[in-house]
Amino acid sequence: MQITAKTREPVEINAVALKAYARTASAWRLTLKEAAALADMSESTWKRAKKPGFTGELTKDQLLRLSAIIGIYKSLELYFSEPLARSWMTRPNAGPLFGGARPVETAIEGGLPHILNIRTYLDALRGGA
Repeated sequence: MQITAKTREPVEINAVALKAYARTASAWRLTLKEAAALADMSESTWKRAKKPGFTGELTKDQLLRLSAIIGIYKSLELYFSEPLARSWMTRPNAGPLFGGARPVETAIEGGLPHILNIRTYLDALRGGA
């Protein structure tokens, strides 16, 4: 018996990633400007991208960002109770990665490498590593 893997079209992958990211940005109460910058999009592109039926293409960088941000969301939801989990990205943080700034600001400034560092940091907290 041969098993064939179902492959998804890029449009499908983009739609799922954008839907999950839009929910994350909403849960964190990010401004339009913050949500767009975190996804590495212009504000006008983000306005279009968060609506169902968006047919634009996402770059590999943007897909990696969205994936890592959704992973950050998941880690926060597992590690903290809801009020803190939902506000953690937008509260000043004295941790070594943030220097008193809000994690969302450092993620925007540091781009994908810093987003991945935040994800690794939270995964380590959650996993006890």
